[in-house]
Amino acid sequence: MSPAGTSGAPDLRIRIGDIELKNPIIAASGTFGYGIEFEDIVHLDRLGGLVVKGLSVEPMTGNPPPRLYETAAGMLNAIGLQNIGAQAFLEEKLPALREKKNVVVFANVFGYTRTDYEHTIEILNQGEGIAAYELNVSCPNTSHGGIVFGTDPQSLDEVVRTARRVSARPLIVKLSPNVTSIGLMAHIAEEAGADAISLVNTFVAMAIDAETRRPRIANITGGLSGPAIKPIALRMVYEASKAVKIPVIGMGGIVTPVDVVEFMLAGASAVQVGTASYFDPVATEKLVEELTEYCRQHRIERISDLTGGLLTE
Repeated sequence: MSPAGTSGAPDLRIRIGDIELKNPIIAASGTFGYGIEFEDIVHLDRLGGLVVKGLSVEPMTGNPPPRLYETAAGMLNAIGLQNIGAQAFLEEKLPALREKKNVVVFANVFGYTRTDYEHTIEILNQGEGIAAYELNVSCPNTSHGGIVFGTDPQSLDEVVRTARRVSARPLIVKLSPNVTSIGLMAHIAEEAGADAISLVNTFVAMAIDAETRRPRIANITGGLSGPAIKPIALRMVYEASKAVKIPVIGMGGIVTPVDVVEFMLAGASAVQVGTASYFDPVATEKLVEELTEYCRQHRIERISDLTGGLLTE
């Protein structure tokens, strides 16, 4: 190993199946727009990858405001998967992303029914420059669909098999943490054809204004994210990684390079950064730089060696 503090650059490359990323830092869906919105402040090509906002067959307006509320060490959101629709994404956003060199783009896919997922993927199959699909079966912020698929074993199996049948690209399944056994759901996703899994999505939560006696969020409940959920997310990533052989992408309150290392030790091959981008729009790029320095100081030559390296004895 190289001595700490030397100029030798650590190898931050990781693999998600057949996809190689230059580093494990991925901007999470719903927190980074379509990527293009950040190009003036973030060097997109320095990130491992980015996941665009959840895409559906038709455009969606999302939930009424207020849709965001800051909580202790976290954030409550009920955006409701507002998006321009899959076809508009291909025509208006993807060409600009494709012009960026060395930018790995993942398309998050959402639907209210299995047919919705199927049709959305069929539309996106026509586009070039998408590395993989992230199947969102875990959003707690819509009135139907979303979390229903991610919390029922049979429904999860059916929607993943449907997506697998029509997908022309690798399939990442984004799991819900609002389940009794995350290991079981991870196993079901793998058996149904997932090439990788990502977790955790937000936890169903709520906030109340004691003065007005009204919910802080118009949707009443929303999804809790940020550092507040990190210990639970770590536990779930650890359990899920023990249940599957496919790669795991971890998320949930990641802010520092130490957070990244902890998720990788728990079993993640890569991580997604979400809420951090709300309070610091350049958080993802900063984290790449900070992670590089962390590896230098701790004599970590190849970051992929950390995955699953938790010592339990």
